[in-house]
Amino acid sequence: MYLPPAPKAIYIGPSRKERAQDDRIPRVAALKSLAAVIPIVNFRSQNGSSSLSCNERRSLQCGATRAGTRLKPVILAGAVLLSLIAGWTDLRSRRIPNWLTVPGLLIGVAANTVLGGWSGLKTSLLGAAIGLALLLPFVLLRSLGAGDWKLAGALGAFAGPGLLVNLLLGSVFVAGVMAVVLIIYKGRVRQTLRNMGHILVSLVTFRLPGPQVSLDNPESLKVPYGVALAFTVVLYGIAWKLGVVA
Repeated sequence: MYLPPAPKAIYIGPSRKERAQDDRIPRVAALKSLAAVIPIVNFRSQNGSSSLSCNERRSLQCGATRAGTRLKPVILAGAVLLSLIAGWTDLRSRRIPNWLTVPGLLIGVAANTVLGGWSGLKTSLLGAAIGLALLLPFVLLRSLGAGDWKLAGALGAFAGPGLLVNLLLGSVFVAGVMAVVLIIYKGRVRQTLRNMGHILVSLVTFRLPGPQVSLDNPESLKVPYGVALAFTVVLYGIAWKLGVVA
């Protein structure tokens, strides 16, 4: 009995599901590259279902959130301008007046509130509080002036807590370099070593250091910390402009 051969299989191309998966791959890659500039991504396919997984949408939104919380140029410009004026007055008269620091703090709070809403207000107040709290012990020990202390609070109102801590750490390094240069220039190396010994003894015995290492001593070498802090802020502004820091 003659049996006809079985018909050959005919290829009709990929299914609709396979085509949808192939089309989705380049689209997801392109959307991930736009995460820094697209605040909210909610793309859907033709049938109404979500075309991105939950983890992919979360990564896109997190990238957009980080892009939105970067330091704003207006805020940084205000901090640099405040630092320049404060550093100039501290260098000339060894004083940073209240008419500069108090309005500077209020302007920093107002600017962050206008540009960032409630989140900006909280960040500004927290930065000012941290700046005042960190330097308060040095003011009580008479090793830092009240004007420098208020300047740190005003800069905290502009920069926020995270950036302010980095600026304070950088200013300590700048002030240390200025102190070494001044000590060598004045020939006060031995006296400086003795004063450092007094400070270490006071730390071990939990006592206040003597008047020879305070600002009340007219013979002590004084480094204008306001100048060091202002110089640090200006350096950060230049680095930010050049794209070295975010």
